[in-house]
Amino acid sequence: MRNSYHIFIWKKAPFLRLLILVVFGILFQFYFTIPINIITVSAIFLFLAFCIFSFLPEAIRFRFKVVQGILISLFLISFGSLITWQKDVRNQSGWYGNYIDSGSFLVAMINEPPVEKAKSFKALASVEIVINKKVQRKSIGKALFYFAKDSVSEKLKYGDKIIFKNPLKAIKNSGNPGAFDYEQYCAFQQIFHQVYLKNDQWKILNGNNAGNYKTVIFTTRNYILQALEKYIPGTDESSLAKALLIGYRVDLDKDLVQAYSNVGVVHLIAISGMHLALIYYFLLWIFARIPVIKKSKLTRLILVLFCMWFFSLLTGAPASVIRSAVMFTFVAIGDSFERKNSVFNSLAISAFILLCYDPFMLWDVGFELSYLAVLGIVIFQKNIYNWFHFKNEIFNSGWKLASVSLAAQLLTLPVCIYYFHQLPLLFLLSNMIAIPLSTVALWGCIAIVAISPIPFAALYSGKLVRLSIWLLNHSVLLINRIPFSLWHGLFISKTATILLYLIFLSFLHCLIKKNKATLKIGIATTLLFISMMAYKNWKTVHQKIMIVYNIPMNKAIDFIYGNKYYFIGDSTLIKNHLLVNYNLKPARISFRAMQNAPLLNNLFVKNNFYQFNDCRILMIETTLAYVPTSHKIDLDYIIISKNPKIKIASLEENFNCKEYIFDASNPTWKIEQWKKECEELHLHFHSVTEQGAFVINL
Repeated sequence: MRNSYHIFIWKKAPFLRLLILVVFGILFQFYFTIPINIITVSAIFLFLAFCIFSFLPEAIRFRFKVVQGILISLFLISFGSLITWQKDVRNQSGWYGNYIDSGSFLVAMINEPPVEKAKSFKALASVEIVINKKVQRKSIGKALFYFAKDSVSEKLKYGDKIIFKNPLKAIKNSGNPGAFDYEQYCAFQQIFHQVYLKNDQWKILNGNNAGNYKTVIFTTRNYILQALEKYIPGTDESSLAKALLIGYRVDLDKDLVQAYSNVGVVHLIAISGMHLALIYYFLLWIFARIPVIKKSKLTRLILVLFCMWFFSLLTGAPASVIRSAVMFTFVAIGDSFERKNSVFNSLAISAFILLCYDPFMLWDVGFELSYLAVLGIVIFQKNIYNWFHFKNEIFNSGWKLASVSLAAQLLTLPVCIYYFHQLPLLFLLSNMIAIPLSTVALWGCIAIVAISPIPFAALYSGKLVRLSIWLLNHSVLLINRIPFSLWHGLFISKTATILLYLIFLSFLHCLIKKNKATLKIGIATTLLFISMMAYKNWKTVHQKIMIVYNIPMNKAIDFIYGNKYYFIGDSTLIKNHLLVNYNLKPARISFRAMQNAPLLNNLFVKNNFYQFNDCRILMIETTLAYVPTSHKIDLDYIIISKNPKIKIASLEENFNCKEYIFDASNPTWKIEQWKKECEELHLHFHSVTEQGAFVINL
């Protein structure tokens, strides 16, 4: 059995071996940054060595066949390193970042229709020209643009060119512990700068350079959005229909999205491979009933592939959809020519092609979850389905759907905990309800777009779709309100995530193959995992931490003792669930401090003075009236908030302070003044807006 399984993997899925080597090369280049000349020389040397080896006598080649395998493997690793280096736009001579300075003028083209935000319009744009002292250089590279709202910016559209003087700023993280690494996320998209432009800082140039195929995509996308908005009544229902069909999530209510995430069905509004699978089989069903098309396999194949890829582009081409599009392309070709391919090989080929196009997809959460879910279904679904047998067709179909959900969850669970720090405990129930309803809603949305030229039919179809989405939303909200439906506050490291996978795979292999060796591995790994978690809990009990958060225009400070925290900051911040979930909650989860204490036992507070263990802190947010003292007061930290009218020199006359902290509630220009004063007086300081959150273990 073991030998046949080994043969199946390496013979029936040969691309899997190539994929593993290329992935290793991508990781090697990302973490060690090998210079291009070394990569190129290595690749050429390995290629020549392989060619020379191929001309040797057959007897020698057979005797030293392992050398051939080593050469091919090393070449593929070099190839993975090469495509990773090549994809990084900063390595290209034409990248705009190589030429800009404070006096540069830049010409950029809007790459997509701007999205309206609360106080601005956001758009992705390509910097095409850099002008330095009347010298123009053609350039490449993308940046995020935020335009202040006015009558001109609201008319911006895809293809417009603008000119502005360089105020680009590097994208930086907030530095808040446990927060989403936005800087790295943008870097994987090859975006390294952002800019906020007021109405007098930029001008639109004459002409529009919109590409034909993108114009068709955006025009079609806009038509679909208008049709769904027109024929599906209800704000939440219309917004969810847009997300279901083409992944347009701008209008979605944030609390509703959080509810979908909490119950484990957020994949329904994230455009996953499930959407493309439904559309693929829907297309097969439609074209099989059109007489002219069903007679020609080639015509049917071309139409199916065209519709699938056009849909993929409409959704914005996320990794999960492109992965599915590539895989279903091979499936469709195989079905048309009656050649069945290994699912493992199809997955490996699709991943290989995607990573050759963009190696940084390897770090895309959607990419990872998409492949893990499909692998889980392929490997475990049949075994799980065979656990129970139902004669009743309805129960049998329900259990089949449940087995698919369970299988997909098995391999995605550790990654979901690692990224999202929560575990939906009722995911099986929510998927059993949500998947059928979302399937009906998705096909209904397609029908509305198709018959939208017939208003009467589209109107009544819209009412039916609204009903299915209303049921879907209220089912999700109802499950979300069930006590203990969500296990949140989970935090595991990369090492713990790997151990979880070893535990899962070992016990599952033992259960399916009745293998004692994997049982022993599973038990040993479980003990190691428990020991690691016990050590983490011991550290949590003894931790004493102060965090000054980097939240623009807000004062936010946490004192953490053990698994409890005490918050000092703006009351308006606490009421803003989005800011709390994005900034405060990840830090508390990462330090396992989820209990809000009214006051910590080791925290003494009197007026503006705080003592946390042996650490003495003064917090200033208004002008202080000083009482002359015979000697200076010793302090560890002075935290300045809310732009008070103070001078650092005056503080220095009254306090011996180890370090001054300027939080994010102060304006940038005032922080610059205080920094200059500190530098003149040779005082230590920390600017939260520039250096990120201030975190100290006490």
